[in-house]
Order: sequence, then structure tokens, then C-alpha cells
Amino acid sequence: MNSLCLKRQQGVGLIEVLVTLLILSTSLIALTALQTRSLQFNHGSYLRSQMNIYAYDILERIRINPVNLNADYTSAPVAFDIKSARVTTPQNKADIDDWRRNIASSLPDGRGGIVCEDTNKTCKITITWNEANTTGEGADVVLSTFEYNARL
Repeated sequence: MNSLCLKRQQGVGLIEVLVTLLILSTSLIALTALQTRSLQFNHGSYLRSQMNIYAYDILERIRINPVNLNADYTSAPVAFDIKSARVTTPQNKADIDDWRRNIASSLPDGRGGIVCEDTNKTCKITITWNEANTTGEGADVVLSTFEYNARL
């Protein structure tokens, strides 16, 4: 009977160590995937915040200088080319150039367009940019579009 009491288990067996390592590595992989998704969503939120700031920026610039809205601020919302804009005053042209330069520098493939109507004092602002696809389906990059309609 004394011999049975002396033969206790000493140390940890190899199987227990391997099971622990398997559980630990699986948990770390799941946490890494969770952190990556969190970073993707935070970046998308940051881009949307930037886009919202730029929409308000150009609206405030238009409100400061509202002379002849239809002729000064209208630009093709799809072409996004400053050459297609019918800008007649130097300040309005500088505002649109600066606005589009800011969008292009801070949003991936960012582009902006403005359509204003002088008759009812409304402007439609369109901003597009490329964003990482977070759905896991289809392409890696998705074209995101934001349209903002405002009455001046």
C-alpha cells in the first residue's frame, strides 16, 4: 500500500501541453482576426467622417460667396473634372480647386462634384472614394458614394 502512495504523477504530460498550445493558438488567431476587422471598420468610419467634414466645408464656402450659384458652382457630379465646372469668379474657382485637392489627398481615389440651383437655392454635393470591402464578398475594393443635399 505504501508503494501505491509513492507513485504519484509528477509534472505535466506531453498531451496536456499540446492541448493547451492548441487552445491558446486558436484563441490568438481569433483575436488577431477580430483586431483586423476592428481596424477595417474604424478606418471606414474615419473616411466617412472626413467626407462629412468636406461636404460641410464646401457648403460653408458656398454660403460665404453665394453670388450666381448656378453659374459659379455647378460641376458635373460624375465627371469630377474641374474643367467641366462653370466657374466664373476667381474665389469660387479657388474654393472648388482647394476642396477637390483636399478630397483627393485624404480619401483613397476621392472625387467630388457639386450641382447648385440658383432658383431654389439648393446644392447637391457628391463625394466618391474607394473603400475596403468589409462584407467578404466580391472585390476587395468598393466604390462608396455620398450625396448630400442642402438648402442654402
